[in-house]
Amino acid sequence: MDGGKLWLKALAVGLIASAFPLLIFGCKNNTSTTNPTAHDATWPDKPGPKVVVSFAPLYCFVANVAGEDAVVKNVMTSRGPHDFDPTEADMKLVTKADLFFIIGLGLDDKQGDKMKTGSGNKNLKLVELGESESLKTHLLKGVSNQPGHEGHDHGDKDPHLWLSPDHAVKLVNLIRDELKAADPAHAAGYESRAAAYVLKLNALKTYGLEKFKDKKDRRLVSFHDSLAYFSKAFNLEVSGVLTKHPGQEPDAKEMKQLIKVCTGPPQVRLITTEPQYSTSTSGQALQKELAAKGVASAELVEFDPLETVRPEDLTLDWYEKKMRENLDKLAEKMK
Repeated sequence: MDGGKLWLKALAVGLIASAFPLLIFGCKNNTSTTNPTAHDATWPDKPGPKVVVSFAPLYCFVANVAGEDAVVKNVMTSRGPHDFDPTEADMKLVTKADLFFIIGLGLDDKQGDKMKTGSGNKNLKLVELGESESLKTHLLKGVSNQPGHEGHDHGDKDPHLWLSPDHAVKLVNLIRDELKAADPAHAAGYESRAAAYVLKLNALKTYGLEKFKDKKDRRLVSFHDSLAYFSKAFNLEVSGVLTKHPGQEPDAKEMKQLIKVCTGPPQVRLITTEPQYSTSTSGQALQKELAAKGVASAELVEFDPLETVRPEDLTLDWYEKKMRENLDKLAEKMK
């Protein structure tokens, strides 16, 4: 079967399967099982800032800096910032909060604004970390905003800052400063804990560089446009993007362009998938197309963008563990 017919067959299957990730992660659901942490809107009776974060990586950053001096709660669990629509129960969580940390940059700012407005909490400080002056000169465009690509889902800048340990350090330092300003009596504690966590993030960067140091084949196609900062941190190259929006399968024109990019020269053989969209078929379809056109070693590799989490898994070291898993899986498939 030639490449065109093979793709058309895969597309027919994909059109049916592509609805499932939307059902799982994109539909509105007001039940507590969808987002249980947001429905626990009670705060302990203790001094110190009450802090809310939009999604899991920020929870790890803030909670590691906060220690026992502040209480930190996470909003998004099974639905990440691309699909999350806050309910009344989610808004209730921030009614008594002092700080609300989000990334911004077109990722979670609409949800953050909606929650702040819906909560009626006029004293709540909404902190859009990605919009800070210290990060502005370090922001990158997503791959889909580069020449030859189209249809970036976000704005002009890529918001996926947390996938780079370098930018994670910048986020942690911004968080530290906000907590010190909100609670100056415990400034020394925030300072020391932030410094200790930065050492862990620097160790994570070193771990990844060591994993990739002997790899010659450093090009990949990302499942969605999320790896600009990650690839820069670890000297990799994102040659193309499979889906304009997670869960939205590429059309025939987009697939044809990806095939052209991947068949090279140089060839691109690694295609990332995401566990949040395990029913997506576009990665498998691209892999088969490349095999049919001579890229026999084309492989799929799972990469978790850390946008969703099971509440029971969200620990202080969750970010470090998940990032190491990503690094291990990529390094295993690279040559």
